[in-house]
Amino acid sequence: MNFTSSKNKYNSIRNVVYGKNGAVATSTPIAAGAGLDILKKGGNSVDAAIATAACLTVVEPTGCGIGGDAYALVWIEKEKKLYGLNSSGFAPERMKLKEYEGMTAMPKYGFGAVTVPGIPAAWAELNRKYGKLSLLECLKPAINYARDGYAVGKTVSKLWQTAYDEYEENLVGEEYKYWFDTFGKKGRAPRAGEIFKCEEMAATLEEIGRTNSESFYRGSLADKIDEFSRRYNGFIRKSDLEKFYPQWVEPISTEYKGYNVFEIPPNGHGITVLMALNILKGFDLDNNRENLDNYHKIIESLKLAFADSKSYVTDIKEMKVKVEALLNEEYAKERRKLISSKAIEPVCGDPYSPGTVYLCSGDKEGNMVSYIQSNYTEFGSGLVVPGTGIALHNRGNNFSLDKNHVNVVKPFKKPYHTIIPGFLCKNNEAVGAFGVMGAFMQPQGQLQVLTNLIDFNMNPQEALDAPRWQWIKGKEIQVESDINEEIVEGLRQKGHEITVMDDFTNMGKGQIILKNAESGSYVCATEKRCDGYVAAW
Repeated sequence: MNFTSSKNKYNSIRNVVYGKNGAVATSTPIAAGAGLDILKKGGNSVDAAIATAACLTVVEPTGCGIGGDAYALVWIEKEKKLYGLNSSGFAPERMKLKEYEGMTAMPKYGFGAVTVPGIPAAWAELNRKYGKLSLLECLKPAINYARDGYAVGKTVSKLWQTAYDEYEENLVGEEYKYWFDTFGKKGRAPRAGEIFKCEEMAATLEEIGRTNSESFYRGSLADKIDEFSRRYNGFIRKSDLEKFYPQWVEPISTEYKGYNVFEIPPNGHGITVLMALNILKGFDLDNNRENLDNYHKIIESLKLAFADSKSYVTDIKEMKVKVEALLNEEYAKERRKLISSKAIEPVCGDPYSPGTVYLCSGDKEGNMVSYIQSNYTEFGSGLVVPGTGIALHNRGNNFSLDKNHVNVVKPFKKPYHTIIPGFLCKNNEAVGAFGVMGAFMQPQGQLQVLTNLIDFNMNPQEALDAPRWQWIKGKEIQVESDINEEIVEGLRQKGHEITVMDDFTNMGKGQIILKNAESGSYVCATEKRCDGYVAAW
């Protein structure tokens, strides 16, 4: 794999970026710059990741908030080991199936969708175990931007206004007024270039930093969340927050053409990427990415993997089909046999029969972080805890109300989760961190980026900029308008139902930081589909 090749084949608007002493890549320049400043102050890649993540809750509140969830993969160079952190929250004790009687699906807004937030705990735990600076010092850039203000970016402004319009139309009830008081003060979203400030968020971030996040779960911030929930008959209580701690987990992986691809185990759906790769690696893909057969096989492999993950993935303690069974090579071989020359309707298999915002960072010692956090949809539940700037996520929306489904809502259970950081290794050496945000687009974006890198020998920027597709359901596929017209027509001939999209915002937003094996430097890239930025040193 030649990370430094530059074919300029896909009209990349950027070149790859190189860094000797470290780098941070994410979806906004302000947040990436905050992470780089922390590296220059003597912090490591974990400190930089925390600083960047905290900053994103302020400068990109459309993608994440203090009241969301987080996952991380952390490579510690001196140990030659990758660690996984699952900081996604569980359903409150009062979130029981009977509470949703008469509903056909979990709510998208309100307290009925709010599970315990994990982001503040993720920051504190990463800092405790691997950070060099104090948590408060890592949060200082975010605190300053919240207090002193920042100029809102173009993409964020657009998404903010979309969320504002949706909330104005759909949020009925006094409990939602605090969102408008915090994020819609002018009766609209901030326009690109306008200055946005939030003193309440600054004070909350200070308290989180000063108490190493304890206030959020067992102190005064927990009291405020509890009081807000009780006032509007919500499920979440301080007792739920008190029970929550992040979990260090062993990453799951598969080998793909000489590389080891790592993901966080369920309740996240990173396993979808690994299952798709297991199916795909039995095919000989043409070296030319723009080959109809390549597109078809990658799409069909993804569809089959997604059919399984949507049927079997939930809180790992509740899974009836084990991870090992889903990643079994013989099972992948049986799934592969289902792929023909025509598009199929994907159905889940039987493994026991035969057969949001993303960021990455690296430091001068070679430590690397792949990190993702989210409120799920835009600002989440539409609820902001009064006087705090804490936008509560709506991750509970991913639970099922089918009592027979493995992902049925249940107290203290974690829902099926869409955020998935990725990491690539080879011969027990770190190759690098990668991720593509965007709900159910995430495993699809990762699969396309990985095949671009490994099968089609692209550099990171080319791998991100190449045209993308997204499977919606059945045989329905959305494709970006810069995909070759002959490919689009060929896919239609194979039975795929193709919609060509002019708006690329639904196709994910990713970043990559890889190690240059020859020089030891970093080679980095960020997305053309957002205001992405690489800050390198």
